[in-house]
Amino acid sequence: MRISARTQYALRAVTELAAAPEGPVSAERIAAAQGIPRRFLDNILLQLRRAGLIRSQRGPDGGYWLAREASAITLADVIAVVEGWPSPDEYPGVAQPLADVWATIREHEEKLLTEITFAQIVSA
Repeated sequence: MRISARTQYALRAVTELAAAPEGPVSAERIAAAQGIPRRFLDNILLQLRRAGLIRSQRGPDGGYWLAREASAITLADVIAVVEGWPSPDEYPGVAQPLADVWATIREHEEKLLTEITFAQIVSA
């Protein structure tokens, strides 16, 4: 499985929010703590907010926080928002069984990523 830099940054940002004490966390703090370029992070946070995984508040006391408990957000949730899940590959003729192999691998990846929550990540 190949994970893009954008998805890795999204996973790190959500982990930072899961580990934070209650209350909003500024984008500056997330960017600094995780070494994520700020402009890139802003786009990721917007995407996560639109998907309903995080919430935000503007102003001097503003920032971001998880929309649900960390135990209710999985790695798969974040990956699906940023990357989406790949569509089945088509292989013609004798190569058709390869499509089944890749589908099985994707199913196992999805199952594993759905079982791991951010609460587990921050408590490790």
